[in-house]
Amino acid sequence: MPICSFKEWYKICYIFNMIRNFVHLFCTFLALSSVFSQDGKIVQIKGFAPSYVGQTISVLEIEDYLSMSETRIASTNVLEDSTFTLSFYLKETQKLLLRTNKNKCFLYAQPGSNYDLYIPEKDKYEPYRPDGNSIELTFFELDSMDINYRILQFQRWSDDVISNYYYLRNIKPIEFAQQMESFKSAVDSVYQLKDTLNKSLNEAQYFFNTFVLFSIASIDNIQYAAERNRYEKHDFFIKYSPVAYRNDAYMEYIKSFYEKMIPRLSMETNNRLYLGLLKSSPTLIMKALGNEYTLINMRIREIVMIKALSEEFYSKDFPQTNILAVLDSVANHSLFQANAVIAKNMINRLTELSVGGKAPDFVLKTDKGETITLESLPKKHIYIHFYDPSSQKNTIELEPLIKLHKTYKEDITFITVYPENVYSTADTAKFLNTIPWTKCQTDKTNPIWKNYKVSSYPTYILLDGYGYVVGAPALSPMPDGQYQTIDKSFFFIQRTNKELRGKD
Repeated sequence: MPICSFKEWYKICYIFNMIRNFVHLFCTFLALSSVFSQDGKIVQIKGFAPSYVGQTISVLEIEDYLSMSETRIASTNVLEDSTFTLSFYLKETQKLLLRTNKNKCFLYAQPGSNYDLYIPEKDKYEPYRPDGNSIELTFFELDSMDINYRILQFQRWSDDVISNYYYLRNIKPIEFAQQMESFKSAVDSVYQLKDTLNKSLNEAQYFFNTFVLFSIASIDNIQYAAERNRYEKHDFFIKYSPVAYRNDAYMEYIKSFYEKMIPRLSMETNNRLYLGLLKSSPTLIMKALGNEYTLINMRIREIVMIKALSEEFYSKDFPQTNILAVLDSVANHSLFQANAVIAKNMINRLTELSVGGKAPDFVLKTDKGETITLESLPKKHIYIHFYDPSSQKNTIELEPLIKLHKTYKEDITFITVYPENVYSTADTAKFLNTIPWTKCQTDKTNPIWKNYKVSSYPTYILLDGYGYVVGAPALSPMPDGQYQTIDKSFFFIQRTNKELRGKD
């Protein structure tokens, strides 16, 4: 067998390396192509936000419309000239939220689109809200074929028609029904809604048609003479429509249609559902719900099961541990990945302290030996102060806190909770004695620390009179980085209460 020379061997190795590098580059290209095809197309948002210079603007998508969990997909800072630019990949047309300085606005985004915006400050006549005010952004040079333009055009038409004829609803119900039916026929004619299920529609057009169809469906929820009954609504709008998880009009209609589903069920179905829950069996619950005609679609049935159980989580009739066990099973074993995400997010929503959610109950013993719970407190706003009396920083906030109590004690219940076994000195005892409201020394094993997510001191939580979370964490008596304090929130609570008392 002939032996090649060193020169020939070098040449062979060089060619082999070239081939190997080419194969590597080709594979890399294929991998990147796969990633980009999965991630969709780039969306660019740029604009002006003069009221938010130096602050962060975040873009968030709504992971699911049952738990309303949000995921941040991009963020940037507003530059000194008040401009900002954001770029990110988007797989499908959907509603996105923009948040800055706790204020929020929204837009619909199509993959591959560019948006030029102006983000204003909140309306000066709107009361300050601790969890953020809604603001309305302005589009510059919006293309007439863009999803935002088309949705705004449709909503303007819809609002005009309903506002023009709504007064007839009670005085001339037949005429009102005729006007609504005429409007729905006109919408169907203009937008060709019968093509909504046509799979040849492009993704943005399908989103828009679905949005319009289920916006029209919501008009049927207005009680009037020509409205369809529940089963007709199901067959006409829901039965043949694919589940549009990312379409807010579709999901809002589904949430409304299946609101408080358990009380609607027959006694037999209700009993079977309850027995399935006692066994922590999603399979038995799904079989029970299968007796309901409007739940013949397995995917929707599972969504409704998640929704129905979450609605009953805080009732005393359904065991919370079993509900969480069922949701956990769905989160890990559902045949529908999107439903698994909803179940997982719903568990987090039910067990976390979130604004708008029901606050976890607690059992505390006051310094006077009395036991208090969330239910036992007066039906007015509650400001919980988690406090470390051995901390100088904590103690600095006592003076303004005591002043707030003096001003707002008729409208707000103040409670201070501090940990047991805090290093006790004469000073800590003195500071505690200056607090004129209810104080509770609490062991670290008490669930309140975990349930209210107290990781540092001081922490403040604001609840309303019905036990729902208004701020978590809430603003403190001392100015934060935006020079905001809880005083403004208390002022509006007090003013609202005075107005309500005046009406009485």
